Amino acid sequence: MPSRPLNSAGGKVSLCHTVLPFEWKQKTTMGRLLRTKSDYEDLRNARILQNQARLNSLGVHKTLSDLHSISSSAKPPKAHVRKYCKKVYDLTSLRRSDRLKGTATTLATTTTPNNTSSRRSRLTEVGGSGESAEGNKRRPANAPFVEVKGSEMQLVSSESWARRCDSKSRGSVYHSVFGICCHFCRQKKLCGEEDCKRCGTLDMDQPCIGKTDCSVCHSTNGVLCRGCLKVRYGEEMEEVRENKDWMCPHCIEEKGVRPYWICNSSFCMKKRKLAPTGIAIYRCQEMGYKSVAHLLMDELQRK
Repeated sequence: MPSRPLNSAGGKVSLCHTVLPFEWKQKTTMGRLLRTKSDYEDLRNARILQNQARLNSLGVHKTLSDLHSISSSAKPPKAHVRKYCKKVYDLTSLRRSDRLKGTATTLATTTTPNNTSSRRSRLTEVGGSGESAEGNKRRPANAPFVEVKGSEMQLVSSESWARRCDSKSRGSVYHSVFGICCHFCRQKKLCGEEDCKRCGTLDMDQPCIGKTDCSVCHSTNGVLCRGCLKVRYGEEMEEVRENKDWMCPHCIEEKGVRPYWICNSSFCMKKRKLAPTGIAIYRCQEMGYKSVAHLLMDELQRK
C-alpha cells in the first residue's frame, strides 16, 4: 500500500484533500469533451435555425400546413348502412293434419301448360337406359336422342363455329344441346373432328366420332373424348373406332377381362375411397408408364 505524501512541515497529508495525478487527468479530459460537445451543439442549432429560415422563405411550411388541413378536412364518405327492420309475422290458427283427423287425403296433381317447356322436356338424352323416344332400340352413347327446336340450332355463333376444329383433343366449342359430356373431363363440347357429321352439321341421327361408345353398356360411363382417352388410358381414337368390341373400363372390370384396370375419373375414384389422381400424366411419363390407368394398375397390383 503506497505511503501518504508529506507536506512542507514534514507531516502527512490527508488523502481526502489530495488530487491524485490520474483523477486530475480524467477531470481535465472530461472538461475538454464537454467543451467540444457544447461547441458542436451550438453549431448544430445554428444550422437548424438557418435551414428553417430558408424553408420559411420558400413557403414550404405553409404548403405543408395547407396539405395537412386539406387531408384532415376531407373525410371518406360513410358507407350506407342498411337499417335493420324486424319482420313481424302474424300468427295463424293451428291446423290439424288430415291424417290425425282420420279423413282421406287426395293428392294434388299439378299440370304444366303445353306452351311451357323445360329443358328436361325439350331435351331427352339417352345415357343410362339407352332407350330412345322412337322405340326400345338402344342407341349408342355417343349418339343420344335429342329433341330440339329451330331456335336451339343457332346456339353457336359463326366465329365459334369456325374454330370448332382448333382443338382436336377435347373440342373448342361448347354446345348445351348437341354437345356430349365426357365421363372424365365432363366438358360438353362439340368434337374437333373435321368429318364428324353430328358435330359438323348437327345431325342427331349420326354418332359423334370424337367420343367413344362402349359396346356392352352403351352408357355415359363409356363416353370419353380423344384427349382423356389418350392421357388416362393410353388408347387412340382411331383404334377404338375400328374395334367394334371396345369396352369401357367399368365393363372391363365387371367382366374381369383385365384385372386392376379401373376407371380413374374423380367420381369413380372417390367411390373406391381412393384419392383422385389429378393431373398425373407427367408423373406417369417420368416413371415410364403409358397412361394413368397403367400406373394405377401397377400400384393396385403391388398392394
